[in-house]
Amino acid sequence: MEENLKQHKADIIKIAMFGPESTGKTTLAIQLADYYKTEWVPEFARDYLQEKWEKHQLICDVNDMLPIAYGQTKLENEALALANDYLFCDTNLMVTKVFSEVYYNTCDPLLDKAALKHEYDLFFLTDIDVPWEKDDLRDRPEGRKSVFAVFKKTLIENKKPFITLSGDKSLRLNKAISIIDDLRKAKEMGLSSRDFVQAYEYGIPLENIRKQLAIFKNGVSKTFLLEPATLYNGILKLSEAEFKEKAAYFDSNKSELNLEKFVPASGAASRMFKFLITFLNEFDFENESIKAYLNRKKNSKLPVFVVGLERFPFYDIINKKLKEEFVSFDSLHRSLRNYYFIKLMLSEDYFDYSNKPKAVLPFHRYKTHNATAIEEHLYECANYSSSNGVSNLHFTVSESHLKQFEDIINEVKSDVEEKTKTAIKVDYSFQNKNTDTIAVGLNNKPFRNENGELVFRPGGHGALIQNLNVLNADIVFIKNIDNVTQINQEKNAVYKKALAGILIDLQQKIFYYLNKIDDNSFDEELLNEAVVFLKEKLNILLISDFKSRSFEDKVKEIKLVLNRPIRVCGMVKNEGEPGGGPFWTKENNGKISLQIVESSEVDLTNKGQAKIMENASHFNPVDLVCGIKNHKNEKFDLLEFIDHNRGFIVDKSISGKDIKAYELPGLWNGAMANWITVFVQIPLITFNPVKTVNDLLNQAHQPQ
Repeated sequence: MEENLKQHKADIIKIAMFGPESTGKTTLAIQLADYYKTEWVPEFARDYLQEKWEKHQLICDVNDMLPIAYGQTKLENEALALANDYLFCDTNLMVTKVFSEVYYNTCDPLLDKAALKHEYDLFFLTDIDVPWEKDDLRDRPEGRKSVFAVFKKTLIENKKPFITLSGDKSLRLNKAISIIDDLRKAKEMGLSSRDFVQAYEYGIPLENIRKQLAIFKNGVSKTFLLEPATLYNGILKLSEAEFKEKAAYFDSNKSELNLEKFVPASGAASRMFKFLITFLNEFDFENESIKAYLNRKKNSKLPVFVVGLERFPFYDIINKKLKEEFVSFDSLHRSLRNYYFIKLMLSEDYFDYSNKPKAVLPFHRYKTHNATAIEEHLYECANYSSSNGVSNLHFTVSESHLKQFEDIINEVKSDVEEKTKTAIKVDYSFQNKNTDTIAVGLNNKPFRNENGELVFRPGGHGALIQNLNVLNADIVFIKNIDNVTQINQEKNAVYKKALAGILIDLQQKIFYYLNKIDDNSFDEELLNEAVVFLKEKLNILLISDFKSRSFEDKVKEIKLVLNRPIRVCGMVKNEGEPGGGPFWTKENNGKISLQIVESSEVDLTNKGQAKIMENASHFNPVDLVCGIKNHKNEKFDLLEFIDHNRGFIVDKSISGKDIKAYELPGLWNGAMANWITVFVQIPLITFNPVKTVNDLLNQAHQPQ
């Protein structure tokens, strides 16, 4: 490269304005230089072409491109020597290159090479949403959109880090200042400009990345277990009569309430079919039978699947397709028939069940049709989450799966509404990209893909606290997509209503105390009553020095512990299911509370902690009823009640490389850690998850 086109280096942040004519580049460069008390680089071409016109009455042509490049480089290098921490460039050689290509269909090789070689920490692509301002050197306002597209394409093709700035002068300036301040923080964290732009486009705050990297380095603090929550020691037990009484109480109060059912449903069904995918990868169908394979691999789940094949709700549809594909299918050896059944069921060219969302798979066989989990949730929603003839159902889904959900809803909703005499309003939300978390290698440094980009992964179901936070319901029922049943539906609805009845009863008392505090009529008698209520009904233990505090401080503490979202959680007896359970826990500050804790949150190398975990009498089936508004009928900001220290570090692999990923505090674990929590034992018949496809053979999923 010619010396006159060589860009000098300096340890400062250089920002280049980039965009078509009359898009505010000069104004922004001047404003930023003034704000940061540093230099800005003017546009050399403006004075150069003005002088050419005044002396020779000639306009710009292709032969001016290289002299303009020389002059622009000189101006930039001179300003660089005087700059303080930042340098703002009104234009740059990349702009000259684009103009040369747009207007003259060519670019001098020296200019092209230099333009690509020059480096800036960030380009601000200035949008065309500002009015065109005419002057003697500008071309014309027509075609701005196409020229802007060329500018943007140039940045993308040459992998330059850029952010588009839109809006008026004030909005652009404020946005640019915020971006530049964050860029400096990213540099201090050791991230590149491309890393910064990638995080910016995801909407991921730099502070989140910083905290996550620190967590990988220092590890996740473990939850300290005091003892399992048990019946009469953290878990409420009701008789069948009491369940019916609480359900009736809910029914008598629900007309005044806005109800909604919240169903996390974004997961694919890959885990359901994991053992069958393994079978397809390992089975030598030309040289062995399935029996021989079982003797070789000891796959205990496969025989259950094969023996129960005709009892699966999808058997008929897949079997019909097999007979279309194989003229003499029934004459094949049984081992081959079973093999082809599994192959078609999972093949991308046919049913592709393992790559579909679990929600859209056939779960239950009825006389007239097969029902998906979506359809069953519609019926459930109408049965217990409805008031005044209206039911609201919210699914969290993957954006790529949305159409599959909508197709099923459109097919079955009217029939469900007619049978239940309930209008069902269905809406959806996606997991926000800004809740994705950074992945690291085994050295705890940010992991990069084959393109050198950072890898961000979904933050787990804990990210759904943001989805829950936007709901405007008084009471929200939460249940996983796969926990549905073909039997006991009306009976199960009673238990769900009962949980809601308990919540309403408790909430009314909580609101009573809070209203008394607000209107200054909360006296010593009510305080003593509230203390008993906290301990006996909410299992809340007040701070150790509560008794020695003044009356005013006691009232403040009572208000603090009561003015929170509340959840009533159904708990089933522990029968060895993997997952979380109810425990009494102790925080570093001495606070004791009831929590739903996963085994991965506990230091199982500590024999005492492992023993407590092992002795859990109950299991969390994810059967929650939540109150998310306060005594003033205002929505709580649920993000304020997260225990951010209860995330998870998990081992994963990408393209054969081992990585570590961070999952946010679980939705019903750390994300709700600072809620008022009440545990209630519910019958095991309410818990019917489909973790593997074989679970569909269980009684709860079979026709009666």
